[in-house]
Amino acid sequence: MANKEFTGLDRHQRAFVSLIQDNSHRHRRHEVFSDFCELGALAISNSVDRHQADGSEARYLQIVARYEPEEVRRFPEMLGHLTLALEAGPRDVLGQIFMGLDLGDHWKGQFFTPYELAYCMAKMTLTDCEQVIERRGFLTVMEPACGAGGMVIASAAALLDRGINYQQNMHVTCIDVDATACHMAYLQLSLLHVPAVILQANTLGSDPAHAYWVTPAHVLGLWDFRLRSSERIAVASLPAGESGEQAQAQAPAPVDQSPDLVRHREAVVGQRIEQMSLFG
Repeated sequence: MANKEFTGLDRHQRAFVSLIQDNSHRHRRHEVFSDFCELGALAISNSVDRHQADGSEARYLQIVARYEPEEVRRFPEMLGHLTLALEAGPRDVLGQIFMGLDLGDHWKGQFFTPYELAYCMAKMTLTDCEQVIERRGFLTVMEPACGAGGMVIASAAALLDRGINYQQNMHVTCIDVDATACHMAYLQLSLLHVPAVILQANTLGSDPAHAYWVTPAHVLGLWDFRLRSSERIAVASLPAGESGEQAQAQAPAPVDQSPDLVRHREAVVGQRIEQMSLFG
């Protein structure tokens, strides 16, 4: 752990890296990191997304089958250290570890923006967030190349600095073409309770998403209803004669229009309404 790349990591990040290295005797290090991110994402997703539960469970078992029991036991420990690292406040914990472990070459030379720069950019961008929230009821954020979610996390921190609860007043759509990046973003945004939908897709292409993930905050906050209600209100408030395009411009951007995701969203919302009714 004397590597200078690890000097900026806190004790939980260093413990996380040590566990990665312990699991890398029989496996390549970047594979261990990637498998951790996917296993963590699958575990959290299965707690709120029953629509994809069977496929997620099968994929989870497929991954752990490659590891010895002692190696499997280290993955929950990694998740625990990630959670504790994020307890200190919003920041890109996994992105920093990714760069410290020099894993970028294994994913087409990826480079994650340093969190300090992302935070500075978020502070400069979110200057009228109070007015947007007052008008729409919440702020929507689109991140077309999300990586580990650093820019979104920075935006959440910038809102907190302005006294705004991002968990109630911000919804995020994240897109990345790389599966591991999506898993990293999903893990961190879930643990920080950011309402978000993460899509594995090519932002510049027209193909449908390869995979999609909804965070617990998205489901528990009934964000499908909130987004649709805001769109309907925007249309209803238009003066007579204005077009649908103008309504769309005033309303928050829809999360996604692919048939699979639309069906999935409706199934998840129906599930949550049924559960919420149990509590009166």
